Amino acid sequence: MSTVCTARASYKKIPGLLELTSVHLQWTQDGKKAPAVRVAHIEVSSLFSSKEGAAQVRLKVGLENDSNGHNFTFTSPVALTERETFKAQLTTIISNNRAARETGILQPPQTGAPITAPSPDGAAHRAPAPAPSLASTSRAESVSSTRGTPVNDPINDFRIRKKVLVKTPELAALHRELVMSGQITETEFWEGREHLLLAQAASDSQKKGRPGQLVDPRPQEVEGGEVKIVITPQLVHDIFDEYPVVAKAYDENVPSKLSEAEFWKRYFQSKLFHSHRASIRSTATQHVVKDDAIFDKYLEKPDDELVPRKPRDDDVDMFIDLEATREDHEETGNEKDVTMQAGKQRGALPLIRKFNEHSERLLKSAVSTEGTSKRRRVDTGDANDSSHGSYWQIDLADLHNPESSAGILLEMQDRQRYFEARLGAATSAEQAPRPTVHLPVALQQMRRDLEGWQAHLSQSKIERKAAEAALESMTKNVAMRLEAHKRKADIPEEIFRQMRTCQTAANEFLRQFWSAIYPPAGETLGGPTTLAQKTTKATRMVGYLTKTPEKVAAIIRAAEVAGVDRGRVQTGMQPTLDAVNRALEFWETRKSAPGPGAPGARRT
Repeated sequence: MSTVCTARASYKKIPGLLELTSVHLQWTQDGKKAPAVRVAHIEVSSLFSSKEGAAQVRLKVGLENDSNGHNFTFTSPVALTERETFKAQLTTIISNNRAARETGILQPPQTGAPITAPSPDGAAHRAPAPAPSLASTSRAESVSSTRGTPVNDPINDFRIRKKVLVKTPELAALHRELVMSGQITETEFWEGREHLLLAQAASDSQKKGRPGQLVDPRPQEVEGGEVKIVITPQLVHDIFDEYPVVAKAYDENVPSKLSEAEFWKRYFQSKLFHSHRASIRSTATQHVVKDDAIFDKYLEKPDDELVPRKPRDDDVDMFIDLEATREDHEETGNEKDVTMQAGKQRGALPLIRKFNEHSERLLKSAVSTEGTSKRRRVDTGDANDSSHGSYWQIDLADLHNPESSAGILLEMQDRQRYFEARLGAATSAEQAPRPTVHLPVALQQMRRDLEGWQAHLSQSKIERKAAEAALESMTKNVAMRLEAHKRKADIPEEIFRQMRTCQTAANEFLRQFWSAIYPPAGETLGGPTTLAQKTTKATRMVGYLTKTPEKVAAIIRAAEVAGVDRGRVQTGMQPTLDAVNRALEFWETRKSAPGPGAPGARRT
């Protein structure tokens, strides 16, 4: 029995060792030899994990006959990496189990005896399985839910439906009113809204890239003038990844010389931590910087020379190299261009190079995940050949226009006659007679029209009454507009909420009714498929729609009691009533029609 992976993990707040072997997943308490938890591969059915960035790195394993399963909390400094390793291995095991059960090769395991769990005093006792922590867990990738949801089926995935409802409060309110009350089923509610579920599933499946922010733990001031830094497994992982020298110091000193808590306390008070700064520290933390015999050994000299301490691994292309023209200055005697020269402020060089190195790591990680499609092409060839020479060094694929299709050619019958007819119409319009304008006659007419007109604008006088009337009219207009802004709505919020709820419910019943009458071909997922099912659904929706006028009348009566003009409520609800009456009239007509016009039949 070979060991696949191991990690330090606690189970029910008791530290121990979690192991995944070729046949079992087992956990052993520290100081014990026999594993307290042992689960065979064939019993594993689902997997949960805590969200990225959570305070604790957790992994929950669900069993075939026990949905509660087991919760493990990874405790090592690289807990996130270890958890991802276990998750990847267990995901493969679960997929293999599912495939074997679908083909009949593997039978579901029988319910066994309860697993003994360790107690703080070391004695084994029977204990109920821990309840799942739903507040801070997320499903592992490519693992089906314990509710029996098929893999890669976002339409019927309960978790995706829940996310859509949480993001859309209006849709959640409609779901509570119609589905939770039993007026329509869950499947009927989501018919026609598959695009929302697919969009949510696509958003969840996107892989999150590395954060662009430089790791920079910010101390927080607490009472008494003390400084506190919250350390999470994700923060430890980021620090080790960004600053390998800290990971080296950790490996060489923990736990032989320092405990983990003492290591981080001394690190955040050391010069090494402040040399890794990505911004100016607050003055409140400067006094805690002190000499440290351990961390001072890992200090490096500031990289503030003109030549970087870590040169680039790859060659810089000539067309984008800022130093490419250096030899031209030496040969011709021209003065060097220093506008882009780094080092004018020597103290800023280490921070600039730190940002550059961080940006370079981000770009390399992005390119490595996307493959070679995003890499810039650099072809070598004859420099005199304009198609294969150095020109390709500045040919960036991202700057090319996207490839566009020529479209579908339109085949026309008698194409020549069509264009000849259009050309003839244009020619006829050009050849049509136009009215003749005699310029001298037009000029004389304009002069006669302007005779007697003199520009005496400086002597013009506006009547006082007319001016005051115009000013008073404008003042009243502005006052009415301001009053309209300040005045509250004529309809109280409670009445408006009832109107909104009634309209939303009626719209949903109308959508369900028309989808049963005219279902979209090939798009009904889980909905009624036979004529009898469609007729039953349409009849049920008609029963709900017939109650809509009564609901509107009740709202109008409530508005009158509240002192609201019933005409305004009637006007607001009239479009909904018209749509409902149209559906009811259509249903009555269709019911009375014989043969193909029967309810649920599709018209052509």
